[in-house]
Amino acid sequence: MTDTLYDRLGGEDAIGAVVDEFYDRVVADEQVAHFFEDVDMQKQRAHQTQFISSVAGGPVDYTGGEMEAVHDGMGIDHDEFDAIATHLNDALLEFDVGDDDREAVLEAIECYREPIVVAAD
Repeated sequence: MTDTLYDRLGGEDAIGAVVDEFYDRVVADEQVAHFFEDVDMQKQRAHQTQFISSVAGGPVDYTGGEMEAVHDGMGIDHDEFDAIATHLNDALLEFDVGDDDREAVLEAIECYREPIVVAAD
């Protein structure tokens, strides 16, 4: 049996640690921190852990809303999406995730660019 990306990342606890590092970086970045000013970050971290676990092939069903609906009205542009993706990349690097697995996570997230980005550059 071949390990899934979820398994190679270390499962839910390891993904949760990456998500914590990711959000520490995001909320410290004034370019994108404002998107999370009125957000329950504990809930957001759990939600993001569930999302990444799901897209990584884990035994987790993503129960969040549709990406376009959830991000509607936020005005996220391509530069902001890129900044957030960079923070995810850096968090994965912090946990020594190999290049292939890191790229696989980022490619999975990239698939959601269009529904998330609702404002032009």
